Amino acid sequence: MIDLPLNINYGGKVVVITGAGGLICGAMARAFAQSGAKVAALDLNEESVKKLAYEICSQDYICKGYKANVLDIKNLEEVRKKISEDLGTCDILVNGAGGNNPKATTDNEFQHEAKEKDKTFFDLDGDGVDFVFKLNFQGTLYPTQIFAKDMAAKKSGCILNISSMNAYSPLTKIPAYSAAKAGISNFTQWLAVHFAGSGIRCNAIAPGFLISSQNKSLLFDKDGNPTARSEKILNGTPCKRFVDAQELIGATLFLCDDKAASAITGVILPIDCGFSAYSKV
Repeated sequence: MIDLPLNINYGGKVVVITGAGGLICGAMARAFAQSGAKVAALDLNEESVKKLAYEICSQDYICKGYKANVLDIKNLEEVRKKISEDLGTCDILVNGAGGNNPKATTDNEFQHEAKEKDKTFFDLDGDGVDFVFKLNFQGTLYPTQIFAKDMAAKKSGCILNISSMNAYSPLTKIPAYSAAKAGISNFTQWLAVHFAGSGIRCNAIAPGFLISSQNKSLLFDKDGNPTARSEKILNGTPCKRFVDAQELIGATLFLCDDKAASAITGVILPIDCGFSAYSKV
């Protein structure tokens, strides 16, 4: 398991986490469970969340894994019903499902540097771009529509979305992902206002650059050496290092706590080793 950075008790709370089969949200699931919560780990990859749940339960904490498609309203309704029967109704929702697609990514950073056979801006695949927007935006919208019903009925609860550094300033090569994450930040603020009178807070974290299975090939070559892109990132990061998934836990536990963060809603918090604060000069 993990070393908890904060001593916050989530005893009795039901925490629903989408994308729990991934690096970031898997760590969040462990942290919430260790803090006393009953965790519902959701992912399209059923094997990954079942494995996660087994690991957490073997340490005498509470977690159940559920196969869920965040783009399927009917499926989410069915999963919500199962969670209610198994653990209780949702108190906290972490919208962690998201990602990019190679079809929505360019090979070159700048069009004028494009070489023959490069996939340029003009070659971006419409279906790939559509997939990225659906996975990130609708993949946050739909679970919120389903699970925030429980919170509205209780007149309490918290929603935590996962934004990105791309939302502040778009990165080269990944236009669809950057735009989709900017949408998540905007949607987070919209939800905070919309649910303010319902007792539901909504915030987001914006992780800096982590090394994951999705971006490893962009950051390191086949021999494990940093790529030119990796060096650019580190040169633009005052702390001169990547962020570790564990470093997202403190902010997550803080923002979702009704006592510690009772007046905080509509905030997008960068956790980026100073990347967003640095003018590069």
